[in-house]
Formats: sequence, structure tokens, C-alpha cells
Amino acid sequence: MSAGDVGTATGPVVRRLAARIRPPLLPLGILLILADALGVLRWTALLGIAVLLGAGLLERVRPPAAPLRVVESPVRGPWRALNSPATKVPSHGTHGLGQTWAIDLVLDPPDGSRPELGSGGQWRRPEEYPAFGTPLLSPVDGVVVRVHQRRRDHRARSGWVSLLYLIVVEGFVRSFGGARWIAGNHVVVRADDGVHAALVHLRRGSVRVRPGERVAAGQQLAECGNSGNSSEPHLHVQLCDSPHLAAAGGLPMAFRAGAPDGTDGLPANGELLGATGS
Repeated sequence: MSAGDVGTATGPVVRRLAARIRPPLLPLGILLILADALGVLRWTALLGIAVLLGAGLLERVRPPAAPLRVVESPVRGPWRALNSPATKVPSHGTHGLGQTWAIDLVLDPPDGSRPELGSGGQWRRPEEYPAFGTPLLSPVDGVVVRVHQRRRDHRARSGWVSLLYLIVVEGFVRSFGGARWIAGNHVVVRADDGVHAALVHLRRGSVRVRPGERVAAGQQLAECGNSGNSSEPHLHVQLCDSPHLAAAGGLPMAFRAGAPDGTDGLPANGELLGATGS
């Protein structure tokens, strides 16, 4: 069996397990190679290469097939899609942390108030972005099962140098810290059908619900922030099969009337949310 066959030839049980096991193999492999090159450790380069190959094979394993679930939009207004599964899957380049069909949304008003990348310094304050502090809504009826809101809202990585720093250095370090370091502040709601909806990168201290509390679709859960592995204030939202992001497999979703033409779906990269976003 070749590496390209991994995602289709493995059974549902193996695929479900592999989709949940996502250790930080990529940064670990790089560290092992660097340690050998710098003389810190000896004979670790080959081990590092093996770890990198393992990481590549693991990423070829997609979560098992699951039905598309239509949920309510978690935002209102002119939100634009980034890293959308309507453009590519996995949308964020990884199946880890249940992100296979996740989508990022940024508030992009027609007045041009959202700062463009590279337009004003490397480290803009999050308050300079229109998304920061805006209400975020539950996409499902269900029960709150996880709340984390202690991470600070850091400055945006608003220039090319700071963005590269986020990708190369910060993301590398956070991957060792686990799901909370990457997701930052987040809320997870278990829907009545057992699916979990996760809203990520929330504003510190803005969560309005507690674990065990029942919520309705459209109810405000928190505010948009810039915590975790985030370049600017935005919402990362996903469906997954576990409340624990570190061990979650992603599930496909669509927003009700969320496609640009007003049908159930998701906007592709660069497109505005559909009718529910108006």
C-alpha cells in the first residue's frame, strides 16, 4: 500500500483513531535534525527524518466519512472567509485538532476599516480591527461542555515580518504547548445529535456561558478576540466529534444560507458569507 492509499484503504476504526492522534511530530522532527546539525545531540538527524516521514503519513489519513451538517451562522455582518473547506480540504493544511473542515471568518466592512496586511506596522493592537469584541453566536442548540478564557489577546501580526514570525516561530512553539496554546480562548457546545461545535480565538473574559448550561442556536456565547495562534482578530469555527480538541476528528458542516448565493453552504476563500451574514 502506498502513502497515497492511506486515506482510502484504512478502515473506519483505524481512520478514526489516526484522526485523533496528532502529536507534534513535525516540530519534533525538525528539532531532532537541528540538534544533530548544531552538535547538541548526536545521530538524531535520521530519527528526525523518520519522524517527519511519519508526520507526513499521518496527515494522509482523513477522518471517516460523515454526513454534512447544516448549522446556523455564528456571526452577523459582512464576514469574509479565510482557510475555507469550500476551497480546499483540509482547510488549514492539517487534520489535527479536528480542523479538517474548519473555517476562519474575518469581519470586513465595506468602509475598509479592516486593516490590510502590511499597511501600518508589524504589531497592530487588536482593537484596531472591526472584528474585535463583536458578538459570536452558537451555531447549534445544545449544552456547553468546555470553556477556556484565560489567554490574553495579543497584538495582530499585521506585517509580513510579524506574520512570518507567527508561522515559523510562534506556531512552532505553540504546537508543543497543545490545543489550548493553539486555540487560545474557546467554547465547545455539544449539539443534541452529539456533534461538537467549537468557537476559537475568543476575547479573554468575554464568554457568557458556563459548562453545563443549555444554549440555543443564535445565542451569544462570547466575543471575537485574538488569542492563541491567530494573526488578527477573527473567528475559527468547526464541527468535531469530541469536546477535547487535541483528540478530535473533524466533521463537515455548512451554514444555513451561508454560501454567497444564499443557499446552505460555506463561502470560499475571499468570499463574503451569504444571506445569514447580512
